[in-house]
Amino acid sequence: MAARSVTALFGKKLFFLPGTHLAEVKWPAPAWRHGLKGTLLQPWHYWWQAHYVDCLVDAGRRELGKGATPASRFDGPGKPSAGRLSSRLVLGMWLRNAFTFVNNYYDDMAWLALAALRLDKLAEEACKPGRRRNARVRESLTRQFDAACTADMGGGAFWSKKRDFKNTPATAPIALFYARTGRVEKAQTLLDWLDATLFDPDQGLYLDGARLSPEGNVIIDRAVYTYNQGPVLGVLLELGGDRNLTRAAELVAGVDRLLTVPLRAPAAVSAAGAPRKVLRCEGTGDGGLFTGILCRYLALAAADPRLPERTRAAAARLVLDTAGAFWEGKRPAGPGDGPLHRGQAGRPIFSMHAAEPAAVTYPPGTVVELSTQLQAWMAIEAAASISMAEQSL
Repeated sequence: MAARSVTALFGKKLFFLPGTHLAEVKWPAPAWRHGLKGTLLQPWHYWWQAHYVDCLVDAGRRELGKGATPASRFDGPGKPSAGRLSSRLVLGMWLRNAFTFVNNYYDDMAWLALAALRLDKLAEEACKPGRRRNARVRESLTRQFDAACTADMGGGAFWSKKRDFKNTPATAPIALFYARTGRVEKAQTLLDWLDATLFDPDQGLYLDGARLSPEGNVIIDRAVYTYNQGPVLGVLLELGGDRNLTRAAELVAGVDRLLTVPLRAPAAVSAAGAPRKVLRCEGTGDGGLFTGILCRYLALAAADPRLPERTRAAAARLVLDTAGAFWEGKRPAGPGDGPLHRGQAGRPIFSMHAAEPAAVTYPPGTVVELSTQLQAWMAIEAAASISMAEQSL
């Protein structure tokens, strides 16, 4: 239902071109955004679309687990499979980004590279075409990542082509991409820089970034964001080894201790009588994606037998409780939201904060942002992956 909701409320063809797909960044979209001029003038959130690809790959993996038949498609047998739709989305991104996958932000490109890598694996397992284009995406973006990783400030990856700030949002997903494509030593070097420069041992969490002052000193941005912890956790698990796995357990504990909030809902108390905690969310805009990204990687920790049982249990609880809160707090799209197109009525709208219901954060008539709906979908897919892993044992 989460997948159908996002595709129904936000998905469309790009410039009405057949074989393409792209998501509006807001729903309902203002009338001026329709047509070629409106599409070009509206905000272009490259990395939101990259996470949309990732979510569709999640749905595609569920379809594959059910036999990859038309009857197993997430939106019904008469609609494209999730894998086919994600391929159309990658094409739509290339066209909308002026016939290239390169942009000015290395973290944006890293998210697409990771999604394309997963899409390629899905295509391979489903014996579907399209892998050549996915390979071109990776080759093009790998050259960008190699340019972003320099010895300035002791290592790490630049955030943007201004090359004045190195941070966790770029370094961690680039390191994860390197780890998943066989460049293990390069990935570990980036991870070592993160550990030495941006890990806060008192919190057990990673800080945001580092920049050079005019005097040449390294200044640390001490902000702590949920999504930064996710890809670092992914790198730690991908590379493995005692030191990395110990740090992964420490990171999950830090998230559980410091990045959670009490659930403000009727079901705010667990069956055992303890207050239910959910992951902290960061509001709208780019922050609307943050907690969903963390859930994706916590789900990997929950299923990793190399981690201590308490760590796996904590990761699973955080994902399941957060996804459950998004689900319990949803509301249906209805007439109060404005004119509804075919198939949109009744689709669930999810809150921007797991701790609060959608009726509070997105009352009828409020413009809903794509990022927040992808966040809830990601959290629910992460919960589904944990459930499927448990069933396979």
